[in-house]
Amino acid sequence: MSKIITGGCCCGDVTFTLEDHFSHFYFCHCTQCRKLTGASHAANLFTSPNNINWVTGLDKVKRYDHPTRSFSKAFCVYCGSGVPFVSQSGKALIVPAGSLNEEPSKSLDAQIFCAEQTQWHKVGVEVIKTEGFPP
Repeated sequence: MSKIITGGCCCGDVTFTLEDHFSHFYFCHCTQCRKLTGASHAANLFTSPNNINWVTGLDKVKRYDHPTRSFSKAFCVYCGSGVPFVSQSGKALIVPAGSLNEEPSKSLDAQIFCAEQTQWHKVGVEVIKTEGFPP
């Protein structure tokens, strides 16, 4: 049996546990993932659809399914944090890596849709790194 890890939203209203058993881990740079996350890329882990135990707040989760394409996002209605959701095909539970409270044991498999990666992200990975706000 895999280790149990926890996760949740920023405000703490939505919490969950799942087994630390993931089949894939991708950073996706596609336009849709950038729009859904508001960031340079999505960081998503994939696992079996039933690998989740909603502890609190499932009633506070809202889901968006694109009407003509197969991408979705689930989020806390109060703070907007991304939370896990079952893919439209029903074949995978997609877990935003940032929603986890612990590091998953799965290492990154690939960065995908890199042809759509922004120039500001490419430059950004090379700039000065600080532990907090810059001095």
